[in-house]
Amino acid sequence: MIRQTRIAVIGGGLAGLATSAWLRLDAPEIDACLFESSDRVGGVIGTSTLEHADLGTIHLDRGADMLATEPSSALDLIDRLDASDRLIHPKSAGRGAMIVHQGRLRSIPEGFVLMRPTRLRSMVTTPLLSPQGKLRLLAEPCIREPDSEDDESVASFVRRRFGDELLQRIVQPLVAGIYTADVERLSMRATMAPIHSMVRQHGSLTAATLRRRFGGRDGVEATSSGARYEKFRAFRFGMQGLIDLLADSLPPTSVRTNAAVNRIDCNERGGFDLQLADASVQSFDQVVVATPASHTANLIADLAPAASDQLASIVSASAGIVVMVVRREDMPGLPPTFGLVVPAIENRNILAASFASEKFAGRCPPDHVIVRVFVGGMLQSDLLQRDDADLVQLATDELRDLVGLSGTPVHQTVVRWNKAMPQYEIGHLDRVATIDADIARIPGLHLCSNALRGVGIAPLIGQAGKVAKAVIDQALSTATACC
Repeated sequence: MIRQTRIAVIGGGLAGLATSAWLRLDAPEIDACLFESSDRVGGVIGTSTLEHADLGTIHLDRGADMLATEPSSALDLIDRLDASDRLIHPKSAGRGAMIVHQGRLRSIPEGFVLMRPTRLRSMVTTPLLSPQGKLRLLAEPCIREPDSEDDESVASFVRRRFGDELLQRIVQPLVAGIYTADVERLSMRATMAPIHSMVRQHGSLTAATLRRRFGGRDGVEATSSGARYEKFRAFRFGMQGLIDLLADSLPPTSVRTNAAVNRIDCNERGGFDLQLADASVQSFDQVVVATPASHTANLIADLAPAASDQLASIVSASAGIVVMVVRREDMPGLPPTFGLVVPAIENRNILAASFASEKFAGRCPPDHVIVRVFVGGMLQSDLLQRDDADLVQLATDELRDLVGLSGTPVHQTVVRWNKAMPQYEIGHLDRVATIDADIARIPGLHLCSNALRGVGIAPLIGQAGKVAKAVIDQALSTATACC
């Protein structure tokens, strides 16, 4: 039995909300209080509702617009909260995404997932690769892996196994679409561990794919390309639905907004004292820090200096999203796709574009389209120095060239996320190991952050579940020791 335990969760983004929700479900007797410095919870996830005189209600996601079904942690939590019926599937599982190649939109080869081709025919017929690039790809089974277990960049791995063309024309834009990253710096072992393991186990990705195919385990990959949209879900009226679900699962008095925590100290009772921005001090038995890496580094600098140093060294990318509602008739070149990604070698001013209303029903009237254009990231951060009007014009110009956009958008807005995307650069797993070891010295102190492990909603909710379990286990062990 858990004795009366007070837990502080610092940070009201997805990490903090999910940790609090898991605690409420699995140990409702624990008194948990969530502190959020801003006036709203949810962090980078949210949905704006536009009431338009002619179009009615339109839902515009300001961050992520869907969640993955794998790992199952997000679906598990939503199910535990009796809200599975609020989720919707993409309109179609077969529309996929496209890649810009020499100024034109081309389909991602069927069966190509991130960096793993699973259908030979689609790779040798794709216009994305030259004859030389295709021959280099076919040589992959002959490439021997180095004996070293050292980490390397995604670019280094793909270049060695498949050559520059596949890297630059297909892998780079797909990976950048997930991590807003520079693939020359992105850690292979931290981001693509299953693929790294396949090569280590089977000698090549080609051999691994053949074994999976004959074993009946590659059926979905063989008919998918790029993002596997059949493995995603969304809330009916936008991802604010997830934030509302988590927040509503907590007692209203347990969530404090406009409540910044400035300092954490250990106290003589074996717990922690939190100093808030209003100069008040509150005491807790355990603390979960679920803030961005740089802020977490400052909060724990005196408690765990080694962990603080490593957190401070984690680079984060910034991005902007130009969200537009356009008339369908003004986009005659709109392809039958959910979105497009842009290779860096195309020298364009956008990273990607997502046709949100094509992915999920009910976002806007059928004669209009919601387009979300992504700008910035690690490779084009300078573009974010421009004002909103310039970014809207930049996005409009690119869409005019790529999909024939004409006329003026019915609505446009710019969302900016500053230093919001942690970068898992080479050596990331070693950094995380140092952080974990330093935090383990301090019973009752826990971290939950997408800067550590798991980019995306589902992995972060899974991490939050593990942190909640650690909190409960600590509370149980303390109760046992007191008996």
